[in-house]
Amino acid sequence: MAFTVRGLKVPPNSASLEEARNRVFDFFRSACRSLPAIMDIYNLDDVTTVSQLRSTIASEIRKNSHVTDPKVIDMLLFKGMEELGNITEHAKQRHHIIGQYVVGREGLVQDFGAKDQGMSNFLKNFYRSNYF
Repeated sequence: MAFTVRGLKVPPNSASLEEARNRVFDFFRSACRSLPAIMDIYNLDDVTTVSQLRSTIASEIRKNSHVTDPKVIDMLLFKGMEELGNITEHAKQRHHIIGQYVVGREGLVQDFGAKDQGMSNFLKNFYRSNYF
């Protein structure tokens, strides 16, 4: 599966916004097709599902939906293809993938119940800022 991603190249400039938009859709399709291989490479079956990773990719793409300049879209597409290439070529480790795409930017949702009454604010903030 990794070699299908290697064959997808981003031309230097898109001629129009429509062409850039079509390239983003092609990138999304190739990223979704490589998800089962990524699940196998990083052994993510116990942590997440393919559909959760697919929705994470979609949300990352939607995060930049306000961009209308084709050159900027091409640059973002190039960055996305670099990231996907690094992931499929196993340039990242499992905890990188879990931290960036499974847990996300907001971190783990932690339950600070009655057991944490004696904990200082410093420790609460420290535990909240780290993944695990």
